[in-house]
Amino acid sequence: MTQQIEIGHLLSAGTTQFTVGCSVSQLNVPSFGALVRAPLGQGYQVYGLIHDIHIDDDGLVRQLVTADNVSEEVMRDNRERRIVPVEMSVLAVGYEQDGKIHHLLPPRPPLSLDVIYLCDEKDVARFTERFGYFRHILNAKDIPVGEVIAAHIQQAQAAHKDKSWKEKATQEVITLLRDDYPTLMAVLGALSDVAG
Repeated sequence: MTQQIEIGHLLSAGTTQFTVGCSVSQLNVPSFGALVRAPLGQGYQVYGLIHDIHIDDDGLVRQLVTADNVSEEVMRDNRERRIVPVEMSVLAVGYEQDGKIHHLLPPRPPLSLDVIYLCDEKDVARFTERFGYFRHILNAKDIPVGEVIAAHIQQAQAAHKDKSWKEKATQEVITLLRDDYPTLMAVLGALSDVAG
């Protein structure tokens, strides 16, 4: 790992997904579909994909929205110093134990307030060498599967020097969804939008 980019701290977690909180100033780093990791010590870390970035309101925001003539300074102050964190929902897609990547659900989730890092290109290339983790994305409920897989494939391709990686990834998606035509069409439609 060349540079560790901290994106936030764990708010809540389960075996299949976790929620990360960050301040607005940290929000420029992570993006939808990005691969993140939670190092838990002793050669163990959990990997996940950001599938939602959510900004809740608070009492002051509700008041500001309905107020007349709110100054730009007050608006900026509320954005930069907000008490309610920006939340990112992360789908668990694998883990690393003693240097070996596993595309299985992690044996245990990260703990509250654990630091979550954005994976660098080396981490992304290493984790995405094989496509076993795709099944976690494609079988996930209540997430925009097509959009998540398309955003992830686009970002992961940038980490791979082999330009055929995207073709192999797309072929794997087609194979995994061969019996689920509606989902396959949604995923291929999203992939075609990032095919530029």
